[in-house]
Formats: sequence, C-alpha cells, structure tokens
Amino acid sequence: MDTSTLVGAALRVDSVPYQAFKLAISQGELCVSAATIGELEKVLRRPKFDRYLPSGVRKEFVELVRSVAHLVPVSAHDEAEAVPACRDSKDNLFLALVVACDADVLVSSDADLLVLHPWRGVPIFSPADFLLSSQ
Repeated sequence: MDTSTLVGAALRVDSVPYQAFKLAISQGELCVSAATIGELEKVLRRPKFDRYLPSGVRKEFVELVRSVAHLVPVSAHDEAEAVPACRDSKDNLFLALVVACDADVLVSSDADLLVLHPWRGVPIFSPADFLLSSQ
C-alpha cells in the first residue's frame, strides 16, 4: 500500500482505504520498507491533518502499520532499478518494494502509480478495485 492509501486509512476508519487496509492485513501480508514507513510517518506529522485526527492518534496508526507489516530491505540502488520508472520519481520507492517483496499487488490512491497498471505484471489497484478483486 502506498502512502496516499495509508493516509486515507488513518484519517477515516469508515473509508474505502481503511477497508482495503483491513483486508490486506487480515488476508495477506502488508510489506513496507524503511523509506515507505518513514514517508508515512513524515506525512502524517503534517499539521494540516490536525483537523482530522490528533497527532497522537496518527502516530498510533504508524505504529500499528509497523506492528502488522513485514519490513523488507530496499536500497537506493533497488529504487534506481525500478524500470519502467514512475513519472513521479518519488514513487519509485513503492515500485522497488514491489520487486523486493515479490508483491502480488500494489494498492495505491496515486494517479502516477495507477497509470502504470500493470507494472511488470503486478496489478496496481485503487483501494476500491483492490476490494472488488478480492470478492
């Protein structure tokens, strides 16, 4: 799951991203790298999210993700090898993670990643499409 999906899951427990997150952790394996979990933590610290949830609750969500996810080593070299690359190079960290953990699917709310579907044969689904694909 990319950062945009996890942020959506953190901010609204009644949301489609949260339902996708619950499905992923209950029926699959959620993989993260140091870079992806670091990005989630950094994004959820932004003051603009204070109006949705207190910072402590957002921090707890990051800790939840850490506790349920499998941490996969991904290097800067791995990110550079993510070819074809994403049009937003900052998203290559998710493509590198897909390769490193031999992912079955990448769940994303980011148009820059969704446009790559499928990437190296791996589906890139929106949270809603991920839920539909599991029915």
